[in-house]
This record gives sequence, structure tokens and C-alpha cells, in this order.
Amino acid sequence: MTSTMGQDTATTRRTAEQFFDACESGKGWEGCKAFCHPGATFSAQAGALAGITTLEAYTDWMKGLFTPVPDARYEIRAFAVDEARNIALGFGVFHGTHTGPGGPVPATGKRVAADYVYSMEFEGGLIRHMTKIWNDGHSLAQVGWV
Repeated sequence: MTSTMGQDTATTRRTAEQFFDACESGKGWEGCKAFCHPGATFSAQAGALAGITTLEAYTDWMKGLFTPVPDARYEIRAFAVDEARNIALGFGVFHGTHTGPGGPVPATGKRVAADYVYSMEFEGGLIRHMTKIWNDGHSLAQVGWV
């Protein structure tokens, strides 16, 4: 199948999954930029991500999360591609324990299991915008940061 933007659905899915893995594994922009437009934008309705407007800044923020949460890992729950809109959706659960230095308080030893969705908009085979759907208040409370 081919999307309205001329890209094969399987290729879009593969690119989205590779980006998802690189981002959620803490590879930062260096590990993610091959899947994105250089000026790719980012948005989220989450206070913890206020002020982050580029995908480069977000992927580096995720990389930084591995300092206070060194056992961070993700579990993919679902992946889908909307051909008509050239968007890939990845639903995951982020798991981790605050045992490392950093964060707003000393290590709490508390765990987090946070549901989230990445909506990745493609153009020319690369991600041009990503929206993260995430309840940061719930997640930060679990780990003891609020």
C-alpha cells in the first residue's frame, strides 16, 4: 500500500518504529536525526515539556532522563499508520525507577509506569512533526517528583 504522500506504508511504519526505539532508548538527537527532518517540530500538552518545541530538544530531553532513571525502558502496546494523513501512531508504556542523581528531588526509589502516544507526521519519508500525548502529572506523582 502507498500513502497519499507517495511513501510505502511499511516504510513509514519501519521508520517510525526505528525512531521510537532510538528515542525511548535514550539515543538523543544523534541517534534519532536520521529519521527526522532537521527542523522537525514537537508539541505536547504537558507541563514537564513546556518550552520544548523541536524534536531535537525532545530527543535530548529523553536522553537526559536516563540519568535519574537509569533503568528506563519502554513497552510497545500498539503501532499503526494512517495512510490518508501520513501519520504513524506509537502507543507505549514507559517504565523506570528514580535511583540515579538528578530530577527535582534526590533519588526516591519510586517506580513509574506511564502510558503515552507518539503521533509522528511524515513528509518525504521523514518525521516533520511529533506530538506526545502524556499525562505528566500522573507520571511525576508516581516517581515522587511532585
